[in-house]
Amino acid sequence: MKLLRTLITASALMLPALASAQDVKIDFDKAFDFSTVKTYSIAIGTKWGNDLSERRVLTEIDEAITAKGWKKVDAAQANAIVVLHGATQTKKSANTFYSGMGGYGGYGYRGFGGGMGSAQTVVSEWAVGTLVVDMFDAKNKQLIFRGTAEDEISDNPEKNAKRLEKASTKLFKDFPPKAKTK
Repeated sequence: MKLLRTLITASALMLPALASAQDVKIDFDKAFDFSTVKTYSIAIGTKWGNDLSERRVLTEIDEAITAKGWKKVDAAQANAIVVLHGATQTKKSANTFYSGMGGYGGYGYRGFGGGMGSAQTVVSEWAVGTLVVDMFDAKNKQLIFRGTAEDEISDNPEKNAKRLEKASTKLFKDFPPKAKTK
């Protein structure tokens, strides 16, 4: 019985890690011809209060776009303007586990049914960061691409750097998008 409780508690503590798997989404203007874009500028639009992290994100996204063949220039000469936004929030989960419920397969009527039981609730909290990468056509200032990545934030900067690299890879896997042919 003690082993079962230990396994249940361990499972409960792992749930936040499983529930917070990296979520990356892409949307873009299907009519926009990305092949016309050769230059870009990049800046942070919404800061998230960690200068080191902001610089890492800026560098990672900058390198990912440059690797796709675009050249970084001043905003005045750019074909596309890239703006990064960051946010964090605390998420919670509560898991309740019951033990010692006897009689009628563990169910009773108003507490009757073969024994007393106990319940234990485990509340877990974790920080989740969201990165939004917006790209605008420099000519008409219209949004042409949006990528979002959401993942758990660690106290370990190396883990966060690996998660950022993974998010960047996912965000720019099929970049630049191809215009939809009719």
